[in-house]
Amino acid sequence: MPSLFDRQYWRHWFYPGPMRVFTPEEMAKAGQQPWPKAADSYVAINLVALLPTMLYTRHGRDWATELGWWLMWGALAALALVGARSLWRHPTRRRLNLYCYGGMFTLGVIVGVLVKRGHLPVTWVLDHNITIVAGMTGVLSAWWMVTIFRVQQIEARLRELADQDAALRLSTRLAAAQIQPHFLFNTLASLQHWVDTGDARAAPLLRDFTAYLRATLPMFERELQPLADEIEMVRRYLAIMQARLGTRLASRIDVPADLDAEVPPGIVLTLVENAIAHGIEPQLRGGQIEVRARREGGRVALTVRDDGPGLAPGWTEGVGLSNTRRRLGAALPHATLTLTDAAPGCEATLTL
Repeated sequence: MPSLFDRQYWRHWFYPGPMRVFTPEEMAKAGQQPWPKAADSYVAINLVALLPTMLYTRHGRDWATELGWWLMWGALAALALVGARSLWRHPTRRRLNLYCYGGMFTLGVIVGVLVKRGHLPVTWVLDHNITIVAGMTGVLSAWWMVTIFRVQQIEARLRELADQDAALRLSTRLAAAQIQPHFLFNTLASLQHWVDTGDARAAPLLRDFTAYLRATLPMFERELQPLADEIEMVRRYLAIMQARLGTRLASRIDVPADLDAEVPPGIVLTLVENAIAHGIEPQLRGGQIEVRARREGGRVALTVRDDGPGLAPGWTEGVGLSNTRRRLGAALPHATLTLTDAAPGCEATLTL
């Protein structure tokens, strides 16, 4: 409970509004919601409903005078909407108070000038002071509510985006955890065996394995990475698997070096790993992996194809593929991932 002697307590009475101030970057990121057109419609409908009431009652004035008053109320409502729209775009405490005190001062000056020049009797002002104060209070309250609502809306959107970023980072690390363990252990086991037996394949495998780790370990801290870096990591991975599987694995990568695109780290690697795990390793004869990418208009189509047994009847996505699809949707909402039978084999198509 704030103390009555607390300066901040009294400051909220005379300088109300939200304390949060958004940076231009935050506004560009989360403040792009359009002005609600329903607010304009609400004001317009009320003005239209007010006109026949004023013309019918007239309050002792003629039709032209009542119509003039209605036009004045319409002009004030339009000015109030202009202020509300401005506060929607820039919902700051400073702007809110500038509009509120500026509006009250302007209204006071207008009434004073009209009274001084004889256009508005003092008795009328005294008789309608409650109406004037109520109307101004309604406008100021509307501005205050718009500002508070807008600030809360932007804060909620920023929290939502932060949660999405955190989920994306978590899923990226999860993808790394899914790719790494059994692949690393199997590779190290093969390397240890070849070192123990003096196999000449140990040294090339160690070089490829070191290059693979150097390329992959930092990448999972990024949200997106160039396709060229992703393909280079896939090359290292295939070189290691080639050393382990020997003639059972053949691979071909056909991706133009100048193809400009970005992908979530490890997403193509996951597709290649799945192709080897489900299309190549189960077959005694092995098989071939082909990675291709082409630009098709404004999109990039990347395919990973194997010549294995293809999709089993009634197959369902595993954890790895589900996480891949979720990461893709979070990082690139308009991208798609599809799996189809290739007869023989399976083809995964990633469209960016």
